[in-house]
Amino acid sequence: MKIEFWGQEFQVNMVVGCIGGFLIAIMSSMFGFGGGPFMVPLMTVALRLPMYLVVGSSLLAIFFNTTVSTMRHYQFGNFDLYFFLAMFPAAILGGYIAPQIAKRVSPLVVKRIACVGLILLALNLLGVY
Repeated sequence: MKIEFWGQEFQVNMVVGCIGGFLIAIMSSMFGFGGGPFMVPLMTVALRLPMYLVVGSSLLAIFFNTTVSTMRHYQFGNFDLYFFLAMFPAAILGGYIAPQIAKRVSPLVVKRIACVGLILLALNLLGVY
């Protein structure tokens, strides 16, 4: 399948994407973790999409989950309106600016930054950092 984004065209193998996404969804639901850290490598390595496109796709994928989770937290009284009002515009602005920065930076640099972020996240979850 051919995808066009900002004047560039990409060839994507939909069979690999669907099978990989299905397997990641099964594993994440069985073991109780989010599939995002696995979808990004699937899209960059297996589907050979550039990082600036993958980041936006990842954000779109988690948007619906975040919306439903926010509504449920609001129903349970675990919602801070001021924090939401501060973070929502920043997230929208970052979602617009970040892909444009990533498009101008070397893909290798973007991947290295993503790797460092994932390692810091893993260390934080393990209580090391």
